[in-house]
Amino acid sequence: MTTERFNNGKSILVPPNVLVLLATCNGMAHLEGQLESIFRQRFISINVVASDDCSSDSTVEILERFIDNGFPLQVVSKTTKFGSAAPNFFHLAKSSEIDGYDFVCFSDQDDIWLEDKIISAIQEIIENKVCGFSSDVIAFWPNSGKKKLIKKSFKQTENDFWFESPGPGCTQVFTAESFQKFQYFLLKNSSKLHKIDYHDWLVYAFYRYKEYGWFISDQPRMYYVQHSGNQIGANSGLSAFSNRIRLIRTKWYSRQV
Repeated sequence: MTTERFNNGKSILVPPNVLVLLATCNGMAHLEGQLESIFRQRFISINVVASDDCSSDSTVEILERFIDNGFPLQVVSKTTKFGSAAPNFFHLAKSSEIDGYDFVCFSDQDDIWLEDKIISAIQEIIENKVCGFSSDVIAFWPNSGKKKLIKKSFKQTENDFWFESPGPGCTQVFTAESFQKFQYFLLKNSSKLHKIDYHDWLVYAFYRYKEYGWFISDQPRMYYVQHSGNQIGANSGLSAFSNRIRLIRTKWYSRQV
């Protein structure tokens, strides 16, 4: 699978050049598997930029081992304390060099990507003439082997982006040109980003508000690994439901909106 790039008015077929933004924090238990699945992606040229949130385990050592073994990976931060995933991803989005890439995507530190995750997303972006993509995921509990489809591919409505994200940020893929505009938006509003708890919701709201076009696929191409360290995790079970009710009652949800 290749995509078209235009040069002096002529179309040429080349592997898409993809930048993966990876946020890490004490992820040694799952990070190696996540990186292996990223670098197994087919039919694309891929580079990973990672930012670590002062891990106290061997997360950074794992990243550096991949670098030493010749994988296209760069660690841009190891000593800044972000405190949660959103500011870490905002740091990556603001500071990464986008020029030269065709597509940009987010990655968590603890999932498993199928080998065609990125190229299938790129195909959907091209076919649907949109700039942003997300999808359903398969929640996976490695200790028990349990799997559960998490459906996010509901019909988009005129104002849904004000109230919800289109699925986990780890499913999101963007055209590089549109992501540069989001990057400028983040830089312009840096002083306000501490109020935002979820980067994936903000980027979806930005793309929809700007009418850049967004497609939500019903074809899950990754395992969304569930464990005690998940910041959000799959909306599954009584405890997850109770937690979301608590967020509404404490007015966290309305503040985010």
